[in-house]
Amino acid sequence: MPQKITELAQELGVATESLKNFIEDFDLDLSECLFPNLEVKDDFAKFARENVKFLKKYEKDLVEEKSSTQIASEIQQPVEKVEAIIKKNKPNLFENGLYKSSVSSFGIDNKLGGNYSFVYDYFGHITSLTQRDFIGYRDLYFYITEMLNPFIDETQTKDWGIQKPAGIILYGPQGSGKIFWARRIAEIINYEFKEVMNSYLRTSFINGKRSDFNDYLTAMMKEDKVLLFLENFHEIAQEKPIDDSIFSENKSTKDIILHSIHKFVNEDLLMVVAANNLVGIDNEVFAPGRFDIKIPVFPPNEDERAQMIMQYMTLNLSEDAILMKILKHNGADKKPYWSDYAKRMKLFSNTMMIDFTQSVKKRLRNVYLRKKTHACKIEKSILEASFIECASKLTDEYLNEVQQFIREVSANDYDVFAARIEAMKKEFQAYIIKEKPHRKIGFNVEED
Repeated sequence: MPQKITELAQELGVATESLKNFIEDFDLDLSECLFPNLEVKDDFAKFARENVKFLKKYEKDLVEEKSSTQIASEIQQPVEKVEAIIKKNKPNLFENGLYKSSVSSFGIDNKLGGNYSFVYDYFGHITSLTQRDFIGYRDLYFYITEMLNPFIDETQTKDWGIQKPAGIILYGPQGSGKIFWARRIAEIINYEFKEVMNSYLRTSFINGKRSDFNDYLTAMMKEDKVLLFLENFHEIAQEKPIDDSIFSENKSTKDIILHSIHKFVNEDLLMVVAANNLVGIDNEVFAPGRFDIKIPVFPPNEDERAQMIMQYMTLNLSEDAILMKILKHNGADKKPYWSDYAKRMKLFSNTMMIDFTQSVKKRLRNVYLRKKTHACKIEKSILEASFIECASKLTDEYLNEVQQFIREVSANDYDVFAARIEAMKKEFQAYIIKEKPHRKIGFNVEED
């Protein structure tokens, strides 16, 4: 019978957080280790049981206080290289000098070329990208599961009085995958996912009977374990009207939710809402027992972008599909082929990644229809045209959302996502227009 990661940790005598840190430190693909509901896959369970001594050494090192000099001495690596790894992965800790509870000597050694083949031997078969449950985002996945612990571990409520959340707000730029993560949350806690359609928010008459959003929520509370997902919450929950014509309707929806939300936990109902940003949302929304859990949803980083291109290019393709043959002929069925474009796609959203791959597929199909052979080269002009088409969606509105998101997630969760936030800041600089220095009129006169 499959075990939850918490159950495996208890069996091994190590902390669940140590296992999660280990997966991140050794860059193990989540799809090789866990199912979306936190059940452990066979290969990872086998590795953990056969290497429990190593995992206990790893945990002991993880919680020990140590300096970069001590780590360098332990793993016999130059201190400059050790500090570079810490600065890149844990920028918020780098200046502190002493590290514990998050910095592993083993993890740094692994990144600097240490021999840990015994770890990777257990994960020899690589799940194809199209079959993976996850593409990157290990940090966000583990953060979300931490927030959902009262659903996953019932003893938290029974023995510690830690209540389940009634509402969660997912915030991030448009197209960053908030509905994807809402579905993941439903899967993790084993709730049925239901999306609230706009029509449910309005008063309607069915067979002469009046029905409104309050009636809809009442009906949902009668069902068993439901996750309700509502988009555009940054518009619905505004404190001050942006558009008077719709403010009254949005205020009514907001008031109904805030009036009813205290009943949700007892009725096994969880409401997850999506917002492009948090600015301007009524503070009453974030009060305890309401939407007091805020989860940031990031655009993909460079490595995740490369993985996504691969996934979406090969999605639903059999080995003998024409497109698959073209990709293999060009070596485009491997992630390195797409690395240059992934690097150039700074701050592209998940939706933009999908749009890029769809555009490439259509252009390749046109080439194939002309040449009638899969042994055709993927010309750079095809990729460039698709890239330019996709990049046109990086509007001022979107980039302003990204900038606001960086501010908000830095204020809320910098310690958790420091490396990801710093990478976003660096990518954002590529879109800032730098003013040329003004040249002074006249001659420079140097005094003796």
